[in-house]
Amino acid sequence: MANGHMPVVMPFTPMVKRLVILSVGIWLIGQLILENIFNINLTSIFALYPGKVLFDFFIWQPFTYMFLHSFDWSHIVFNMLMLWWLGAELETLWGGKFFLTYYLVTGVGAAGFYCLTMGLYAIITGSPQGMLTPVIGASGAIFGLLLAYGKIMGDRVVAFMMVFPMPAKYFVMLLGGIQIVSLMGSGFVGGEVAYLAHIFGLLSGFLFLKFIDWRKKSQQIKKQPKGKLRLIVDNEKKDLEQKNAGPKYWN
Repeated sequence: MANGHMPVVMPFTPMVKRLVILSVGIWLIGQLILENIFNINLTSIFALYPGKVLFDFFIWQPFTYMFLHSFDWSHIVFNMLMLWWLGAELETLWGGKFFLTYYLVTGVGAAGFYCLTMGLYAIITGSPQGMLTPVIGASGAIFGLLLAYGKIMGDRVVAFMMVFPMPAKYFVMLLGGIQIVSLMGSGFVGGEVAYLAHIFGLLSGFLFLKFIDWRKKSQQIKKQPKGKLRLIVDNEKKDLEQKNAGPKYWN
């Protein structure tokens, strides 16, 4: 990430640090040791299986799946680097409580949309593959962070593929387009990457931020005094001349 031509090193903020420690700890202890060495199959319980969520009511899976990753170390390393890169600045702006809420809402939201879509896909096509294929990883929540970063810091210059500078809003659009094209190439349930979950992470972030904006506007309207418009006039001539302002209207 770059601001102009100067490199920016983001701090390791408290909530981001906790999420990274938790995710890496689960990967090391829960998956590499308990699952890979001692054959304790945590994935079957805590990964996201749309069929189990919709029909067996494994309602914890839309939450727990985002803390599991594949045995390939690059999966968790990439996700945790993105969590640090995007999350640290958003946490600094929002505070830890709202940042954590947003992270979990987008991750769970991506899972919820994904399960419903796989259910509809199974009904329409008659293929149960999507209902039985597990999804793991924090990518849904990461793409939610990416959406927020592009929306709030849209003019911030970032380097696509570490080479091509572009505004963050176009960077997000480009990655979203890549997910759509990749999804079209692999199919809804094809390939090793759940591109559809990434897209739903973007959608969840967009809808949640829209909801927050709507709630803030509603609260502001409620706080405004009711009644007719009142004309407030500053009768101090000097102040009017200095401020170059006329009468002000307040609702």
